[in-house]
Amino acid sequence: MSSVYHTSSGVPFDWDALTFDPVDDDLATGQRWSTWTSVERLSRGPEPRPDWVVTSEAAIDTELGVLKTGKEADVFLLERAVPDDPARHSLLAAKRYRTAEHRLFRRDDGYTQGRVGRDSRENRAVRNGSAFGRDIEAVRWANAEFATLSLLYSEGVPVPYPVQIDGREVLMEFVAESDAAAPRLAQTSPTPAELAALWEQLVAAMTTMAGLHLAHADLSPYNALVRGLGGGRPELFVIDVPQAVDLVANPDGVGYLHRDCRTMASWFVRRGLDVDADALLAELLAAAW
Repeated sequence: MSSVYHTSSGVPFDWDALTFDPVDDDLATGQRWSTWTSVERLSRGPEPRPDWVVTSEAAIDTELGVLKTGKEADVFLLERAVPDDPARHSLLAAKRYRTAEHRLFRRDDGYTQGRVGRDSRENRAVRNGSAFGRDIEAVRWANAEFATLSLLYSEGVPVPYPVQIDGREVLMEFVAESDAAAPRLAQTSPTPAELAALWEQLVAAMTTMAGLHLAHADLSPYNALVRGLGGGRPELFVIDVPQAVDLVANPDGVGYLHRDCRTMASWFVRRGLDVDADALLAELLAAAW
């Protein structure tokens, strides 16, 4: 494999060009010591962990560029590696949530119906919109994403492996396609056979989630990644899950699930696959109850 990678924005970076200072603590700009050992065990991803997860105290995190800028969070490409040990390195996606004053929009409170906050002081701060409350709200969204990713990964739903969470930053698996970031489903043009395979995987993922009484609640062709088109059977990954809703606790849960079904089915129908959103919803509700 080539040592040169490209982010989704087309910015190249080179494994072999990365340099570290192995002697003193003055790391280069864009570098930090790995935060793996500084977070508590519950802030680390589920076991068994993939072999590529780097847990060494000697590892250094190097920021390589921006993968995506969003309305509520930005995603950066990070390399976690042990200097002079090429066997211990991995590429990670670092999703960093913004505090409320730096977001470009405010999430619909409908997503959080049914979620219970345990700390009344924190709840009051969030309601009052204080600086402390805005930071707590961002941390809560990060925690929601990490917890949901951890659950879904453990249950076999195809999501990026969640490596760890530290405050407003969630580190997760970087889903790569050869030397680049895997494209979003919306950016792809699958063959009829690939389209059918992707739909099958999508239905399986949504069925497992429904069995957990969960709906993505913002599922679209932009919140799914695809790897392996043109090389046999493609792989689909579900991403961006912080707003996932409980179908039982959230009074609008089934409505969100129906919207997910309509959005995804419409995309597949426009590309030539004969699927039905209402039939999918019935199948998912049967799995849920």
